[in-house]
Amino acid sequence: MPEIIPVPFRSPELAVEPAWIDYNGHLNLAYYHVLFDRGLDPFSDAIGLGEQYRARTGFTTYTAEAHVRYLKEVPPAAEVVVTTRIVGLDAKRLHLFQEMHHADGWLAATLESLSLSIDQRGETPKVTPFPVETFQALEAAAHRHAELPRPPELHRAVQHLQTR
Repeated sequence: MPEIIPVPFRSPELAVEPAWIDYNGHLNLAYYHVLFDRGLDPFSDAIGLGEQYRARTGFTTYTAEAHVRYLKEVPPAAEVVVTTRIVGLDAKRLHLFQEMHHADGWLAATLESLSLSIDQRGETPKVTPFPVETFQALEAAAHRHAELPRPPELHRAVQHLQTR
C-alpha cells in the first residue's frame, strides 16, 4: 500500500500545449479537465488507485460527477500545478477537491469531483465497496487531509438564474 503522501498532494508542473489555446487566446475550457486529470494521475498512483491497482485487483474508479470553476484565464505556454485533496470518503465513494495554480502561484481553477469504486471483474463494471486494504489506506489519507481547512469553494453550485 502507498506511503504517506503530501497534504495536499501536488502534481509535477504540467505544460499547456499550443493546440489547447482557443480563439480567445487562452486555455480552452475542455483542457482544464485534461490538466486536472493529468494532475490526478500521480495522486492516484501515490494513493494506490492507479493503473497498477486496476491490474492487481480488477477494481478502479470512475468519476460520477465533477464541477469546475474557471477563476482566471490560463495563457498560452503556461505551466500549472494541480493540488488534490480528499474531502470525503465512504465505502464506495471518494470525494476530491483540486486546485489548478499557475506556476507563478495564482489560482486558475478548481474542480470538485465524486469518484465511485468500480469492480471490473464481472461481465459489466459495477459500483462496489473498495477492497478493505484500499479503503484503510484511503481512510488514513482522508484523516490527514481533514486537518486542512475546508476549501471555501467546496459544494459550490452553478448560480441559478431566473427564467421568464
